[in-house]
Amino acid sequence: MDFDSIYLEDCPCCGGVGSIEEEGGWCVYVQCLDCGAHTGAVSFEGQEELLIAAERAAMNWNARKVIAPGPGE
Repeated sequence: MDFDSIYLEDCPCCGGVGSIEEEGGWCVYVQCLDCGAHTGAVSFEGQEELLIAAERAAMNWNARKVIAPGPGE
């Protein structure tokens, strides 16, 4: 699935680039490609729900609802 049409702000922790990631065919989340900060996973069932889940993860990212990486992560 192409997520290029979904707008992502810069990372709230470091200003890096965020990327929408799909994991295992059941969830998506947004993760910073620089520092590793990420949103919580948003689950989906089937391809028809994937885009909705990705938009929800992006909304969380853009609202700055992220889990910041800690020491050793």
